[in-house]
Amino acid sequence: MIELVSAQRCIACDKCVKVCPTNVFDLGADGIPVIARQDDCQTCFQCEANCPVDALFVAPTTAPLPVPPTVDDLGGLLGGYRAQIGWGRGRTPGAARAVGPPLGPTGRSSLLA
Repeated sequence: MIELVSAQRCIACDKCVKVCPTNVFDLGADGIPVIARQDDCQTCFQCEANCPVDALFVAPTTAPLPVPPTVDDLGGLLGGYRAQIGWGRGRTPGAARAVGPPLGPTGRSSLLA
């Protein structure tokens, strides 16, 4: 479930607002997205995956955390899902690369050979 939007990191690009399938966010007066309907979050991670500056944290739970985290609480977890899937400059896919058919030596799916 979406837990945090870091106002310090956010660049007000609105990508999270646009990709959210359940309209969880509203835009604040300063253009920074605000979590307005947290209970509607489906924990799909689309907002975190599409944030170009790792300003979001989605917890892998379907209920809000008992105590809302702060940026300091999260350490390296802020934007961690995006890093794990290899999205962003200089990143390569981690464990998520195992999804889909294996790639052969040419970089094409071994199922296409």
